[in-house]
Amino acid sequence: MKFITPLAAGTATDPAMRIVIDQLGRIWGQQTVLVNQPGAGGAIAARAAATAASDGSTFLMAVASTFAVLPETQPNLPFNVNDFVSIGFVGEVPMVIAASPTFPVNNLTELIAHSKRQPGGLNVAAGFRGGIPHLTAELFRSRSGADLATVLYPSGAQAMNDLISGRVPVGVEGLAGPMAAGQLKLLAVSSPTRLASRPDVPTVAETLPGFAASGWFALVAPPGTPAAIVRKVSDDLRVVLTLPEVMQRFDALSVSTRSMSPQELSEFIRRERQLWKPVVLQANLGTQ
Repeated sequence: MKFITPLAAGTATDPAMRIVIDQLGRIWGQQTVLVNQPGAGGAIAARAAATAASDGSTFLMAVASTFAVLPETQPNLPFNVNDFVSIGFVGEVPMVIAASPTFPVNNLTELIAHSKRQPGGLNVAAGFRGGIPHLTAELFRSRSGADLATVLYPSGAQAMNDLISGRVPVGVEGLAGPMAAGQLKLLAVSSPTRLASRPDVPTVAETLPGFAASGWFALVAPPGTPAAIVRKVSDDLRVVLTLPEVMQRFDALSVSTRSMSPQELSEFIRRERQLWKPVVLQANLGTQ
């Protein structure tokens, strides 16, 4: 059974996705595989899933940008993201604004001030165009008034490599990998409140009230997937997400989850589209 994702291997949520599909495979007694199909702002993966057979053999591990960005940037796609069948929420990772180890800022206030003093502003690294790290950087720039220019990379892993080396001074990515490994200076996390696992890292909201952003991923099925398959997979997914082993491994990855029925996931996706649409338009992503 195939689970397609628009994210490249090694991104912040990739390990959590693999944990979940491995456990689903154990329940079903079948081999499951995560297929990374990055590119075209997520359109390649979404198209592969949208045109797959609706027999329960293929699913899309969709990310926020699948629903919040694609409809705005690529309105002429040969499929409609609204036609995907919601199954369940899987997990989310808060975004982090971080600085390279040698960059002389230690909090957001210093970062904003430094960007305004620096001729031409500062570069901020983020993953692929239209991804949540990119949109979080744009939202922060807009809300804070910082003089920032987003430098986009094919994947978050590549962006973090340049941030660690100091080729770019600032970056935005999910709290995983280098962000969680002590290789960078974590300036702020985008969760509504401080994380129990990182109580010393302030929230962006402490500087910019109301600011919150997370990179979430959810399971959806190709259009036309029968309701019986949807119910079965949704129920099994919720069982997997309550397994102590999975919860422990999610905690280690700084991934949290929420229990959602297919109907609740559809409503969640609708709210997320409302949240990010103005940011997409303000960032002038336009049509590709």
